[in-house]
Amino acid sequence: MFKKIVEPSFGDTDGLKHVNNNVIGKWFELGRNDLFRFFTPDLNLDYENWKLIMLRTEYDFLGQIYYGEKVEIRTYVYKVGNSSFTTYHEAYQNDELKAKGKSIVVHYNFIKQESVPIPNDIKEKLNEHLIEEGI
Repeated sequence: MFKKIVEPSFGDTDGLKHVNNNVIGKWFELGRNDLFRFFTPDLNLDYENWKLIMLRTEYDFLGQIYYGEKVEIRTYVYKVGNSSFTTYHEAYQNDELKAKGKSIVVHYNFIKQESVPIPNDIKEKLNEHLIEEGI
């Protein structure tokens, strides 16, 4: 599991005085950076070197998140396949689970425009962060 602490900015809030639901995707993306480093250690977004593409994301909002209080983002690996892996994320504020979600990320060759198998050494690293079934 990886943890990141984010501090909601004033601009993250909306007219209902809570963090807008569109922000959670950005925060969960920050949580995936540690996993992205397994594929591109320097996170260089050079077209020839970037190796991942997003296939799907989904989020469940369980409670409101407010400005002025830090949020802890927890990132796990839920499943590792041949050429893709699924992440699982949680957002906590004041020790309460406020949002959770999953994403499917594909190991991808942008030059050939096709998915490619995840190398075994990276699969091993991903598997070190697996979360238990039943989430």
